[in-house]
Amino acid sequence: MHDHRKLGRELDLFDTDPLIGSGLPYWLPAGAAVRHSLEEYIREVERRAGYRHVYSPVLGKRELYEISGHWSHYSDDMFPPMDLGGEQMVLRPSLCPHHALIFRSRAHSYRELPLRMAELGGMYRSELSGVLGGLTRVRAIQLNDAHVFCTIDQVADEVRAALELIRRAYRALGITPARIRLSLPGEGGKYVAAPQLWERSTALLTEVLESSGLEYEAVAGEAAFYGPKIDVQIADGAGREATLSTVQVDFHQPEQFDLGYIGPDGSRHRPVMVHRAIIGSVERAVAHLIEQHGGAFPAWLAPVQVVALPVSEEEAPAAAAFVERCLERGLRAESAGPAQGSLGARIRAARLVPYQAVIGAREAAVDEIALRLRDGRRLDPRPTGEVLSHIGELVSGHRTDLW
Repeated sequence: MHDHRKLGRELDLFDTDPLIGSGLPYWLPAGAAVRHSLEEYIREVERRAGYRHVYSPVLGKRELYEISGHWSHYSDDMFPPMDLGGEQMVLRPSLCPHHALIFRSRAHSYRELPLRMAELGGMYRSELSGVLGGLTRVRAIQLNDAHVFCTIDQVADEVRAALELIRRAYRALGITPARIRLSLPGEGGKYVAAPQLWERSTALLTEVLESSGLEYEAVAGEAAFYGPKIDVQIADGAGREATLSTVQVDFHQPEQFDLGYIGPDGSRHRPVMVHRAIIGSVERAVAHLIEQHGGAFPAWLAPVQVVALPVSEEEAPAAAAFVERCLERGLRAESAGPAQGSLGARIRAARLVPYQAVIGAREAAVDEIALRLRDGRRLDPRPTGEVLSHIGELVSGHRTDLW
């Protein structure tokens, strides 16, 4: 059982400092490489699925969150307002109010729907010190968030499409979900009081789950304050569950922000807002990936994807040239020469690197590579161009197999 907090520090992925504060980790170069690869993967998946990306501020007026309902239903998890020039500004606890305003800022026709808006954006939660831990519970969150504005007849298809994006992402990441949860409201006043809207949105999510043949568990008390949601749960080695991905149906915020579009009848209609996160919190996703793979990330995510290992100093120029060719192809590569120890010691030090390119006198003379894979396999020497081409295909295809 791996602990991402211990491994994250051992592998120089992330760390914390008391002067920055609890729940506010910083990313070291190796961790930043993992995070960047993950974020670029998600952006590309979303682009191909018809999402359009936006940027929005991490601050908003308190009034914004009063309209959205966050202030009355979620303020305990928000940072206190900041008084600026007679206005109260708040660090946002979610991105959806900003996206609702972006949608509202322009007139829309039914022909534009579904309008899919995505953002990898920062948000902030006032977590208590006792629950903070590594990357799994933090106060500054980078969220893979998106909101689909659509007609009621389009909701089911958009939910199905979101679940398919989640399935594909988990396959590329090598993640196996623990279970799927249909999160419903519970007792108490933390939920928006609109029984008919709750029934309608719950029926939509239930219909999608059942028609898709997905096994799920309905759990009361886990819904968002504005609507039910499908949560994809993951579990660590100790069996502790956390939500990574989510799909939600929201009738509440379109009403609160008076969102509308012009229908085929020329009249104004209210859209439905589908909230959707493929990997949710980038921090939590990376924490799970560290523990899932023990630091041996899929090649496309690995901080160093290829390491060149010259047998002697005479092959160092050939190793440097090989690394340069890797970099030109967009691969993260470095060289580990004899100054760093014996060949065996360097191979052990690079045990988490997917591809170890051993370059001896023979390989240097004929421009070949003797490749060792992270899983222990050794490939016969083959032309450098062939090796790089195949590695490039595996990495660009977000494959989890090494060869």
